[in-house]
Amino acid sequence: MKVVRGINEGKKALERGQLENDQNNNPALIKSIERVFGEKMSPMAAVAKILVDVRESGDEAIRRYTKLIDGVESGTFEIDHQQILNSAAHLPDDIRNALIRSASRVREFNSASMPKSWVDFERGFGEIINPIERIGVYVPGGSASYPSTVLMTTIPARVAGVKEIVLCTPPSLDGTLNPSVMAAALMGNVDRIFLIGGAQAIAAMAYGTDTVPKVDMICGPGNIFVTTAKKMVSGDVGIDGLEGPTETLVIADHTASPSFCAADLLAQAEHDELATPILVTTDENLVPKIQEELSIQAESLNRRDVALASVERTGVIVVVDSISEAVDLGNYYAPEHICLMVDQPWSIVANIHNAGGVFLGDYSPEVMGDYVAGPSHVMPTGGSARFNSYLGVNQFLRRTPVVGLDRQLALRLINTASTIARAEGLDAHARAAEIRMESVEDKS
Repeated sequence: MKVVRGINEGKKALERGQLENDQNNNPALIKSIERVFGEKMSPMAAVAKILVDVRESGDEAIRRYTKLIDGVESGTFEIDHQQILNSAAHLPDDIRNALIRSASRVREFNSASMPKSWVDFERGFGEIINPIERIGVYVPGGSASYPSTVLMTTIPARVAGVKEIVLCTPPSLDGTLNPSVMAAALMGNVDRIFLIGGAQAIAAMAYGTDTVPKVDMICGPGNIFVTTAKKMVSGDVGIDGLEGPTETLVIADHTASPSFCAADLLAQAEHDELATPILVTTDENLVPKIQEELSIQAESLNRRDVALASVERTGVIVVVDSISEAVDLGNYYAPEHICLMVDQPWSIVANIHNAGGVFLGDYSPEVMGDYVAGPSHVMPTGGSARFNSYLGVNQFLRRTPVVGLDRQLALRLINTASTIARAEGLDAHARAAEIRMESVEDKS
């Protein structure tokens, strides 16, 4: 991991443009785009082409990209319900029980978060809350499977009252269905599942095809292509946010465990070569200990090469003078996750303003948030934590204000409305208010 010292150098190292440039110029990424399109192009240009092709050619374009990108010949995309049941039946009991417990906590958290419609009759206003009718969920696949993501996206939607859930996930090379993903889909009461991955899945859900229905909103995390596609279709369809390659920033002081810190950094690094593990510490002596732990712990990982590639390419260690500076750097970077491996973490949590989620102390590692803590692990990345939130019931709800003024209250407010309307030069607006007053005066 790259090591820098001082908050100013830390900000330079964590400057979003530089990190995004490093990600976009990843040799493996460039090579994969060239393999598919036969020429070098940026991820944004590649995604734009896929979106246009799917919008114009529908299922035919999806089949073509599924073969080119995933290496899978696809006849039909949709999995019938019996196939889902058959696959889920092969899930070992210990995994099934773990998913059930996770689902229960996710449901409890989101039920507690659920807002309610309200009306204040005395003041003549209120708010009606209704769920989005049909959503599309994207669940990553390929080199790893994510039943947890199925639970973390579908359960908040169901708690919010969403009527229909469509799920897209990449096909496997051997054509088999992952039992844990299928079981999680049953627990989340998913209506339809399609074996479509990448930007082409986002396009299919955004625009609809002969096979895939058009949805009202798309949610879920994904790689750089999925995130770019979501960004591009936003406006044609709603999106929950931008959840690209994962990022974790660990703030550690002299009390932090080097082995815990290294384990948490590697847990994020193993997701993707484009993942960003960051450590900000006030203790210079912690740096070599963590570096040693990273090397030792990585040796036993199944995804060792991916984790080490992430650590070396995008990993950063920043040494600062104080916890205050560490918090400032965390707020500046606005990561998906901030982990407080410090003495008395509750004393500084109120100062964390820009983070998808905050994890406090040795026994609240981000990995617990990934699977069982309760809040969804789908959180904003790429700095969007400055203005966006984790995926919860609120993203699946539409708020509609209602105005129900009685006559007496309206009469007290008409002059205010009329005055502002005339100040804006909108006579018809003013007249629409004043005519109510005149009507009352005529009757009297």
